[in-house]
Formats: sequence, structure tokens, C-alpha cells
Amino acid sequence: MSVIPDPVPVDRLHFALPPVHATAEEERTHRRQRLAAALRLFGRLGYEEGVSGHISARDPEFPDCYWVNPFGAPFEDLTASDLVLVNGDGQVVRGGQHVNQAAFTVHAQVHRARPDVVAVAHTHSLHGRALAALGELLDPLTQEACAFYQDHALYDAYTGVTVDTEEGRRIAVALGSFKAIVLRNHGLLTVGTSVDAAAWWFIAMERCAQVQLTARAAGKPVPIDHREAVATREQLGSDLVAWINYQPLWRRISRAEPELLS
Repeated sequence: MSVIPDPVPVDRLHFALPPVHATAEEERTHRRQRLAAALRLFGRLGYEEGVSGHISARDPEFPDCYWVNPFGAPFEDLTASDLVLVNGDGQVVRGGQHVNQAAFTVHAQVHRARPDVVAVAHTHSLHGRALAALGELLDPLTQEACAFYQDHALYDAYTGVTVDTEEGRRIAVALGSFKAIVLRNHGLLTVGTSVDAAAWWFIAMERCAQVQLTARAAGKPVPIDHREAVATREQLGSDLVAWINYQPLWRRISRAEPELLS
């Protein structure tokens, strides 16, 4: 009779956690590579709409400066070296390409209001825009949607393309301490303490919007009760959980397209 192998000791099992870097330069490289990967993923997921949309990441050495995708560059072609560093006024301080000033007006104000945030993600995704056109929040219809329960906001206004800092400030105020916001008639915006977390929250929120719209079209959705929704948010709503959920996507694209790291 075969003998069942002994269990592997728990302390010998590998479990990935967010890395800690010894220098600002190492952390900068890490953030830029993760940013390029997230932008490529967003392109493959169909979130790109013309020249609209950004993911930005705070520089670890210069906290009032942010790495961002250059204006007009296709998401799916970007590499870490393509990214542009801009200051809080949207002026390029490293790199040779322009940035979308309208989009960065919002990002800069959110970064300024939220020093805990490393990354901000906003694109014009299909289902996010549909939810925004209804001027609605996500309902706690699924386990995944509960991660956003009472942790996202609605910016209940639309004044055209955002070109002034005051509009960006109002959006940052509406976001408050939450992880995400629905911009009415515009789309979704998410934040995170890492690029991975902000990207995952955007992907998850877009999918939750799709589920909500699909369920409503099919019939009358049944929401999860308040107590269970809160308990599920406490289990699944942290940036660490978002980071963990994002790792399969990171591994897939970084292995398939290693040139993005350059």
C-alpha cells in the first residue's frame, strides 16, 4: 500500500506579498514596470477609447510627481521607458512626450488630496460608462461587488471635459477616503496603495458594473443583505487582497510580453 506523503510545513510554502524595496530607484523601476503592464492589460481588456484614459503612479522620491502614459500612445504598445514623469501642474519633467492635460487635471488633484494613494486609474470602459450614464452606484449583488459596498462614491455632476483644477478638486472631495468613484455620464475612477491594487479595483469595478447591468436587464436583482455585504467587504475589500488578486494578470502579461519591462 502506498504511503501518503507528509504535509509540507507551512513555513516552506511560498505565498507572494507586495515587495519592499531598499532604494527609491528600485521602487521607481517597480512602479514603472507595473504601470506599463497595467496599461497593456487595460488595452487588451478593451478599456482604451481614443486618447482618453490614464493610469498614474506617484514617484517614490518626488511625491508630488507622477508617472503616466504619454498622450496618444496606444496602451498595448507601452513599455516602462515610454512613461512620462509630470509634476502636480501637469508639466513634463522627464520624458519627451506630451500628456493629456484634461485627464491629468483629475489625477493630480486626487493624488494631492490622498497622500496614501500611489496609483489612480481612469479610462472610458464600456460598462463603467453605462453605469455612469445611469448615475448609480454598484449594488451588493455579488461577492465581488461587496468589496465596493459603502466604499465608493458618486460624483453627481457632468460639466464637460475636465480642464480646470477646481473640477478635479471637487472630484477628489467626492472620492473622499473611498477606493473608487463613479463619475456621472463619464466613467469609473479607482485608487490604490499600489499600481496593482488600483488596476485590480478598476477591472473588478468594470466587471461588477457589467454584472449589475446584465442582471437588471434579465430581471429583478436580489441584493446581498447589509450585514453580509459589510462582512464580505471586510474580507475582500483591502488593497492587499486587490494586490493578490492582480498577480495572475501580472504574471501572465509580464511573461508573455517581457519587453514591456524595458
